Amino acid sequence: METATTPDTTGFDPAQLIEKYQVGVWRYLRALGCEPALADDLTQETFLSVLRHPFTDFGAPATAAYLRKIAHNEFISSRRRAGKVIAVENIEEFDQAWEQWAGDDDGEAKVEALRECLQELTPRARLALDLRFQKRESRANIAAALGISEHGAKNLMQRAKQALRKCIEGRAR
Repeated sequence: METATTPDTTGFDPAQLIEKYQVGVWRYLRALGCEPALADDLTQETFLSVLRHPFTDFGAPATAAYLRKIAHNEFISSRRRAGKVIAVENIEEFDQAWEQWAGDDDGEAKVEALRECLQELTPRARLALDLRFQKRESRANIAAALGISEHGAKNLMQRAKQALRKCIEGRAR
């Protein structure tokens, strides 16, 4: 009888591996501090590294941890090549926090909750957050676009972020 720790070396499908874990690896790299384009490149390098060597599937949690380790090493290598060393002080703690946040679906439930919660904000609050986080506008430009003071823009965005946090936490239960 097979147990959960029995390796599966038969039927390994690289396309399924990539499809199942690509988003999680990319999100993990972003959490480490990668810019989106670098996260794209390093995600690809992570899977190329796996495909270059024999792979044994020990189950989803072990595979996800293995891919994160490779992605982390790719990140460190890329920073060294660029002459930039960014260290995560305690990678084990970071990985534990990541696993706790991301859960079994690499954070997909949280991302979906964020999408739904954004729709519950007022159009004005959504616009302010869009200008700030998508378009990278300054507080002064956001205030001008909304016809309010900079202080008013700051308060609006703080209230919107608090509402999002509360909404997401409520859906996570």
